[in-house]
Amino acid sequence: MKTLIAEDDFANRLLLQELLKKYGPVHTAFNGKEALEAVKLADQSGEPYDLICLDIMMPEMDGQEALKEIRAMEEAKGLAISRWVKIIMTTALADKENVVEAIRGKCDAFLVKPIQKPKLLEELHRLNLIW
Repeated sequence: MKTLIAEDDFANRLLLQELLKKYGPVHTAFNGKEALEAVKLADQSGEPYDLICLDIMMPEMDGQEALKEIRAMEEAKGLAISRWVKIIMTTALADKENVVEAIRGKCDAFLVKPIQKPKLLEELHRLNLIW
């Protein structure tokens, strides 16, 4: 499973890296802008990401905007929804407005920080990324 973590907080980024590295390569981005660039480069190389963990609150481009851009790129390529990258939104903001916006943006899951290993693994199983 090739993973991209878009997270501006070092401790949260490190935690997710540690939890996910045993499942395959893990790349990181500091904000949504870097995440979009990483997604484009991965697609161009023919090795797209299987999972993207997107923080909602990041500088320059937040996770909600990055989510919309990634989904728009997938739609523009004509990919079937079943072939879209799995995106888990991560945030300290569990308010209804952010959850609804993420769901409308077609995220696959929503985890509230601090990320708990059992919840993360449960979502990865549910998304058929690990067995």
